[in-house]
Amino acid sequence: MNQLTAIRAFARVVEAGSFTRAADSLDMPTTSLSKLVRELETHLGVRLLQRTTRRVSVTAEGQAYYEKAGRLLRDLEDVDASFSAARGAPRGLLRVDIGGSTARDVLIPVLPDFMARYPDIRIELGVSDRSVNLISENVDCVIRGGALDDSTLVARHLGDAHLVTCASPRYLKAHGIPAYPEELRNGHRLVSYLLPSNGRAVPFRFRGEDGAFEIKAEHRIGINESNAHLAAAVAGMGLVQTFSYAAGAALRSKALVEVLQPWRPAPYPFHVVYPNNRHVTPRLRVFIDWLGQVLPPLLAGETQRSA
Repeated sequence: MNQLTAIRAFARVVEAGSFTRAADSLDMPTTSLSKLVRELETHLGVRLLQRTTRRVSVTAEGQAYYEKAGRLLRDLEDVDASFSAARGAPRGLLRVDIGGSTARDVLIPVLPDFMARYPDIRIELGVSDRSVNLISENVDCVIRGGALDDSTLVARHLGDAHLVTCASPRYLKAHGIPAYPEELRNGHRLVSYLLPSNGRAVPFRFRGEDGAFEIKAEHRIGINESNAHLAAAVAGMGLVQTFSYAAGAALRSKALVEVLQPWRPAPYPFHVVYPNNRHVTPRLRVFIDWLGQVLPPLLAGETQRSA
């Protein structure tokens, strides 16, 4: 048994909560990973994992071993990273998750710059509006907007986006241009963004003289993916509220028209988020620093306004 390989295999099963997901993240057959864990248990003389046909749980001994072995693995990563930094440029695979329109309109257009600066870093980009589990899905970092509610994660603020309310000229000609946010409750067709996590519609947000408020009205159609959400508005299906960077091209081409501009809500914060119990590799560090340099004006839509 290669004990270090077995320890890494066991740690990934604990983090992923599944032999199958752990094997996928380590790019090895599930049978091979299971054998490594069994050999580690035999070597230690204790049961580390409790296996059933439906789930895998960690025993008390397994949890204690994972915490101590995890520190050992992180120390080893620190040693490797120090020698890697001494040899030169960061290298290796970086797994990043990001929402659909943010990938299309913000990150991907400038990503060639990062790839040119760091040719030895490979990137796997997961593009989805759903929330991912960074630990179990073995993701290095995610780029997301909104409030942060997980204290086990570390976040760096990347900038603020602006929400705009808009619709196609065809829709506005047929249904009229709303003069006040409250008019959205009466006769207007709303294209709501549905949270992928629970299917709930995100209310339209506004800000007036008395502060922030929301409009919750029955939507004509709800969509849980940001690019399709915008496309529905361009197709004339109703009013949407989306980010200015996502709607920028459609607004410039007059495919969409912004309405209710005086009631734009407060800026919407975006962060890059990563686990606090995972070593920040040189490749992740340079990526986070690069994001902090290039994304703030793109999120704010400054390039769209100057185009």
